[in-house]
Amino acid sequence: MNRMKIFTASFVFVFSLVLYGQNQNENENTVFRKKVLDNTEVHWLLSVYGQNGENAAVTGGIGNEELNDFAQNIQVAIPVNTDNIMNLDITISGYTSASSSNLNPFDKDDDAKNRPEASAHKSVYAPLTGSPWVASSGASRKDVWINFNVGYTHYSGDRNRIYGAGLGVAKEFDYFSKSGHLSYTALFNEKNTEISLGTKFFLDKWNPQYPIEIKTFIKNDGDLNADLFYGVPILDQNGTPTDKNSTHTWRPAVNEFLNNKNRNTYVLSLSFSQILSPRAQMAVMTDITYQTGWLANPMQRVYFADKPNYYIGKAEDIAYYTNPKNTGVFQLADAYEKLPASRLKFPVGIRLHYYINEYVVLRTYYRYYFDTWGIHSNTLEMELPLKISGKFTLYPSYRYYNQTAADYFAPYEEHLSTEKFYTSDYDLSAFSAHQAGFGVKYTDIFTSHKIWKLAIKSIMLDFDHYMRSTGFKANIISLNMNLVAD
Repeated sequence: MNRMKIFTASFVFVFSLVLYGQNQNENENTVFRKKVLDNTEVHWLLSVYGQNGENAAVTGGIGNEELNDFAQNIQVAIPVNTDNIMNLDITISGYTSASSSNLNPFDKDDDAKNRPEASAHKSVYAPLTGSPWVASSGASRKDVWINFNVGYTHYSGDRNRIYGAGLGVAKEFDYFSKSGHLSYTALFNEKNTEISLGTKFFLDKWNPQYPIEIKTFIKNDGDLNADLFYGVPILDQNGTPTDKNSTHTWRPAVNEFLNNKNRNTYVLSLSFSQILSPRAQMAVMTDITYQTGWLANPMQRVYFADKPNYYIGKAEDIAYYTNPKNTGVFQLADAYEKLPASRLKFPVGIRLHYYINEYVVLRTYYRYYFDTWGIHSNTLEMELPLKISGKFTLYPSYRYYNQTAADYFAPYEEHLSTEKFYTSDYDLSAFSAHQAGFGVKYTDIFTSHKIWKLAIKSIMLDFDHYMRSTGFKANIISLNMNLVAD
């Protein structure tokens, strides 16, 4: 409760600064000054992302992590008058995910054909098959994420004070989010020093999605002869069908759906930037984040080491369940992910840019991070823009990252049922990662080329390759364009 008061007070404080700045502006002498933004500008980003790995969280820390995403982001800055800008920001991202598809691993086209609905004259279904290594064709295999934000930015007459505010909404199949932000920036020492303060909030509402076996079990009050389980044998570790009415068969450790469907996030941002010399600039920044509510993902399965294993599918595939050769059997979950109802995150970063000469600039960044879940991490980034002509610049880059595991993480089948919290999501595991990238940027300071009625200020094409010590790999190609209206 005290933390909520702190974030509320911060939000009100920044809002009061916005109002004060606007009142001060009204009292300034009316003199001619250049517009903050002369024409409407459009920033368009198009990206194609692909990943693969063998530690899918939806299937308990093993399984196919293949995912492909196509995203577009459009940001529009509209000059309202001399001192004010309206900002519109919309992102649409569509993805297909092998991991998410296995929310229901048995929902496959071939099973649908061979397994008709139950009826009085047909009491036994054809066998079900599933595997953490094979993507299902169910509805959860793909989705579209939409995010929309509208903001307003006000500049003081001397351009040394900047006030911002905005609201946003986001929607995906399993949650809806409302957000807002306030910001204040002050420039001193003939704009050589800059201090920024900001707050953000995200109010999320889960539409919980559960592993199909747990969902069916809870919905039917533990009846293992209903819906998904109708006429389907549940196998033990030896591949032997169990007696569904006995105690020697599968029963998950959870027997109810989520009561708390909210997840709230509050962010307090601080930054300090200083021009050190004609060649060097540095900045220090932090985004202290507090989260509360249901912070786990109910889609993600957990398997306990001290519980027997039970399966649906082909008995012969049980022997190599954790190997991609398994294409026909799926292990029923012991529980879905459970994590503490609050989390504090503390990142501190420092950025240093150094102008070597008119052709080369060195950009470096380091961040240290820790949180109340036990994760500690280090990030080191370096970018070396190389200007090869008046219009073209090359951008080689490198990023190194490492982190310790969260207190509540354990791999597949290494958690115990006596634990209060548990996850097998490898994003919370200990790992190191490398990312190498290369980009090329075209800049047209005279905006002589156009797309429709928009003049091109710059175009950047970028490629990045990412790999973790866990074997996870990803690639992203992005096209970034800055345009200005006539």
